[in-house]
Amino acid sequence: MDVLGYLRLVRRHWWIVLVTVMVALGTAALVTVRTAPRYEASVTFFVTTPSQGVTDAYQGSLFLQQRVKSYGDLLTSDRLAQSVVAEAPLGLTADQVQRRITTSTETGTVLLKATVTDTDQTRALKTTETLSAKFIELVQKVETPPDGKAPPIKLEVVSGPRVTSSPVSPQPVRNLVLGGLLGLLLGAGLAVLRGLADVRMRDAAALQRVTGSPLLGEIPFESGAKAAPLIVGEAANSPRAEAVRKLRTNLRFVDVHEPARVIAVTSALQGEGKTTMACNTAIALAEAGWRVLLIDADLRRPKVADYLGLDGGVGLTDVLVGDVQVGDVVQRWGDKSLLVLPSGATPPNPSELLGSKAMADLLVALRESADIVVIDTAPLLAVTDGVVVAVQADGALLVTQQGRTSRNQVAAAAHALHSVSVRLLGCVLNMAKVAKADAYQYEAYKVVVPAAGPSVPADRAGVARRGEQQVPVGDHTQELTRLSR
Repeated sequence: MDVLGYLRLVRRHWWIVLVTVMVALGTAALVTVRTAPRYEASVTFFVTTPSQGVTDAYQGSLFLQQRVKSYGDLLTSDRLAQSVVAEAPLGLTADQVQRRITTSTETGTVLLKATVTDTDQTRALKTTETLSAKFIELVQKVETPPDGKAPPIKLEVVSGPRVTSSPVSPQPVRNLVLGGLLGLLLGAGLAVLRGLADVRMRDAAALQRVTGSPLLGEIPFESGAKAAPLIVGEAANSPRAEAVRKLRTNLRFVDVHEPARVIAVTSALQGEGKTTMACNTAIALAEAGWRVLLIDADLRRPKVADYLGLDGGVGLTDVLVGDVQVGDVVQRWGDKSLLVLPSGATPPNPSELLGSKAMADLLVALRESADIVVIDTAPLLAVTDGVVVAVQADGALLVTQQGRTSRNQVAAAAHALHSVSVRLLGCVLNMAKVAKADAYQYEAYKVVVPAAGPSVPADRAGVARRGEQQVPVGDHTQELTRLSR
């Protein structure tokens, strides 16, 4: 995955980054509040030695630089700490004094700095004053030769002792900035891990890779689609309706040399919107002037009749068992060239009935009476009904809901179709999250239907446009009845 892919994962799981940053800032603030203020008192020593001439000065400088390093260890020694405690009642043990002392030297110089850190400002200054005095005495004792001659080292205080007027720690601004940065990095890492561990289908590109088929449509999510699933009325001018029309165009031109006239609409799991997609696709095709027949072949849980407001008590099942003729149960929907064959009664053996010779003969007859036959089938991973119907169709349309179905489930559904040589026309990503820029483009360019427009000329009534040809939209029920006889 490239950098842009990781950034997309971070953007997708932005709430993880936000929560992590807030927790990190809260932790930093809590630590800052609960940490006792600490003050620093410091003193700087200058180490020198008597020298005569340039040569002696150079050699003495090298000697002192080596000596200063040893004095840094001497400042934190047990002997010096014990003498400091014995000199002044600080309320500290020798070990506590040692832990409060830090030393530093500058390379190439003979300056030695001692720093005492304490939560008590007065005690830090007093400890430093006592430390500087006792350190000079200790160096004099250590460097004095046994014969009692003057020591070769001279130690002087050149700065301090002085104590800071404000605490050196905690530093609220620094702590909050560091906490925010650490939270941001940790949150980004968690967001990437969450994205990599998420096996659900999240985008159209992944859907194409998994199914190995073209993306024919990306239907945006609309909160009102559950109450009004069909693209009619006010919903006819929605972004969802426009996406279905794009699907209609792509579906008709996915293979111009071998167009699919019988299309099975299916999905991997139940509840991904395949029935809604089948109904809306049939409506969109009928709006373009095609003679469309919508068949509800999901005999276990039929929904087409409920969505379209039709009577589904008698339908496909009754036709297949020979109780009725197809022309007697096909129902016209609305004022479009759309006929609907409901599922009918629920049979005890849906798979056998859908795979029977009667079903094959029925599809052959219906193929001749309609321009396009759209079949709503059962989910592929639940039962075998969907595969049985798809084998008899010219191709299948696989509907996948974004963020619900896993990549493995989609791959298994595609494999179920490919394993029986079903032609997978393409896939549709349903209930997709559309970028605000795309939604804005549609709103800015959509057609606004006037409240009252001019009447349609009489010579154009009942005529729909199919490409560049005017095709009368008549009642095809008689044609289906004739075929059934």
